[in-house]
Amino acid sequence: MTVSAIYDDRVLDPVQLRSFAAVARARSFTRAAATLGVGQSTVSQHVRRLEATVGRPLLDRDTHSVSLTVDGEAMLEFAATILDAGDRAMAHFRASRVHGRVRFGVSEDLVLTRLPAVLADFRRRHPEVDLELTVGLAGGLEHRLDAGELDLMFAKRLPGPDDGRLVVRRDRFVWVGAPGLPLGPGDPVPVVAYPPPSLSRTAAVGALETAGRPWRMACTSGSLSGLRAAALAGLGVLAHAATLVPDGLEVVGDRAGLPALGPVDLVLAHGRRRSDPAEALVRSIRTADLRPESWTPPNGG
Repeated sequence: MTVSAIYDDRVLDPVQLRSFAAVARARSFTRAAATLGVGQSTVSQHVRRLEATVGRPLLDRDTHSVSLTVDGEAMLEFAATILDAGDRAMAHFRASRVHGRVRFGVSEDLVLTRLPAVLADFRRRHPEVDLELTVGLAGGLEHRLDAGELDLMFAKRLPGPDDGRLVVRRDRFVWVGAPGLPLGPGDPVPVVAYPPPSLSRTAAVGALETAGRPWRMACTSGSLSGLRAAALAGLGVLAHAATLVPDGLEVVGDRAGLPALGPVDLVLAHGRRRSDPAEALVRSIRTADLRPESWTPPNGG
């Protein structure tokens, strides 16, 4: 009896697992490749080899979407465990431990994802790093980053020229509101929004004005909890990132006749100087699944 007859020599390649996990999170080979900084063909090859290794299809693909098979859902959990173990091992045996301070600014809707768990894991891996967290609106965080008051920012940004910021996820704004909100195609639109400057407010008002749709500002709040409460009460609709829809709200259907909203990026941006603690935090966020616990893909998304 040969050794190969006793032992199955197939192993799960961490590189292939990382590519698979990126596709599973982004539901797109193109977006996964952009996140990993490699070509789309490379990501496709990694996923094919991983499927060949396990002998099961992990993804259902068509010309418009990518979704996980039942085995793909199981593999995503295994991949997260394996990649996390590898990252922790490398962090433990790294010759020079990361230490210092990182002043981290985050927009509020991103805090309500799995980001707190990512930050807790980061602090466990890097106990010598002082993490200072600031939560606010993207516009205010941008100002503090430019003023040198933050080392790293994680927030929304409208797509534009490449300015060195790392796009963690390509997303889009959608209209969300309370389930069964009675809003018809000819009704004036009650808008719930952050105060200016706000990307989602600008997107909502701009789309309505361009479409010539009557609207009124029904609620302005500087906190997502306030906006969610107003929307749940049926006061109006708000523009929100499709993959970050707050719990209890849903995407407003076509029956309301609302104009389409544009794309938005979730980006990481460095301040005036790059530091080892900030770079370590970037690596942790890039590989994390940041969807809310209760997240399900919206219609058409």
